[in-house]
Amino acid sequence: MSASPSPSTKVLISGASIAGPALAHWLVRYGFEVTVVELAPALRGGGQNVDFRGPTHLTVLERMGVLEELRALDTGGSPMTFVDADGRQRLHLPAEFAGGELEVPRGELAQLLHRHSAARAEYLFGDSITALEETPSGVRVSFRGAAPREFDLVIGADGLHSNVRRLAFGPESRFVRHLGYYAATWGLPNDGGLPVGSVGLNVPGRLMSVGADHRDPTRAGAFCVFASPELRYDRHDPERQKALVRAAYAGLGWRVPRLLESLDAAPELYFDSISRADVPAWSAGRIALLGDAACGATIGGMGTGTAVVAAYVLAGELALARGDHRAAFARYERLLRGYARGCQKGGDRTGPFLAPRTAAGLRFRNGLLSRRWALDRMLELGKHVTSVELPDYEAQPAGSRAPGRVGAAG
Repeated sequence: MSASPSPSTKVLISGASIAGPALAHWLVRYGFEVTVVELAPALRGGGQNVDFRGPTHLTVLERMGVLEELRALDTGGSPMTFVDADGRQRLHLPAEFAGGELEVPRGELAQLLHRHSAARAEYLFGDSITALEETPSGVRVSFRGAAPREFDLVIGADGLHSNVRRLAFGPESRFVRHLGYYAATWGLPNDGGLPVGSVGLNVPGRLMSVGADHRDPTRAGAFCVFASPELRYDRHDPERQKALVRAAYAGLGWRVPRLLESLDAAPELYFDSISRADVPAWSAGRIALLGDAACGATIGGMGTGTAVVAAYVLAGELALARGDHRAAFARYERLLRGYARGCQKGGDRTGPFLAPRTAAGLRFRNGLLSRRWALDRMLELGKHVTSVELPDYEAQPAGSRAPGRVGAAG
C-alpha cells in the first residue's frame, strides 16, 4: 500500500488472544498507533490445538509473513479415537479430519502473533476497559488500572464473552445463544503412555477424551463435552467449574475416574458453554467488533481462521479508507458477514457430533464416518466453507476502491 494513515490514528484493541494480535500486526504495518489491552497478566498458554484450512486461510498467513514459522509448529494433525465403556474402538478419525492443512497449538500461535506485533504495538497486560465514552474526536476509555486515555477507534477482539460488546452494544444475553453443551480441557501428567491425538469414551450426551501433548510426551491433555441446559456459575471460579465437570461424569468407568482426579492438580482449566454470538451490526460509531466477539462459536466454527482473515480485512479497509472509519467498518462487515456466518454454522453441530444425545445417534455417527467417502466429503466441505474472495490490500494505493483478489473460492 503506497500511503499510510496519519501517525495520530490511535487504535485500542481489547484482547490479546488471536484476533487482537493479528489485527495489531496489520495495523502497525500500515502505520497506525496501536495499543492492546488484555485482562490476563500474560499471554495465555495451553488450550486446544487450532487449525487452518483452505486457500484463504493459508494465503492470509502467507501475506502476514508467518506461514513458514507456523509450518515449523505444525503438529501434523490430531487423530481421534472413540471407544465404548469397555474400551473397544467404535470410530477412528485420521489426523487430517481435525487438523486441516495446518494444525498448531493455540498458545504457540498466540505467542508468535504477539512476537510479530510487540515491537511496534503497546501491550497492557493485567488490565481491562471499564467504560467507553464516544466524543466528537474519538473514544474516551477508562481502565481498571491505567489512567483514562482517548483513542480514535476501539476494537473488541475479546472473544465470545466480549467486554467491549457489553459496554458498547448491550448485555451478552442479547447476542450469545447457548447451544445445549459445555466443554472443558485441562492438562495432566502422561503417566499412562498415551499416544498423540486423543482417545475418548462416548456415551449418550457425553465425551471424555485424553491424549499426549504433541511437544512434551510426559504431559497430556484432557478434553470433555457434555450435554446440559444452561448452567449458572461464575466464569472466574475454577473450583465451581471443576465441580460441574465432576458432576457431569460421575459414575462413568474407563479412564474417567482418574481423569477427574487429575482436576485437583490442574494448573489451568478451560470451561465454557458451547455457544454462538450473533450481533446484528459489527460496529457502532468508532467502536467495532472482531472475531468471536462479532460472530463466534465456542468450538468447531473455524473461529481461529476466521479471526485471522477478519483481522486482515478490517486493517486493510481502515488503511484504504484514509480516516473514514464508518466506510471502513461498513465494507469490512459487508465483505465478511456471510463468510463468517457460514464458518460459524460448524459450531452448531459440534456438540451433537462429539457427544450425540442418544445411543442411536452414536451408532449413526460411527457408522457414517467409518466410510472413507463420507470423511472425504466432509473434508472437502470444510475447505469450501473457509474460502472467500478477498481484496489484496498491499497491491493497491490507499484510497483505492477497486481491490484485486486473493484466496478466491474454487
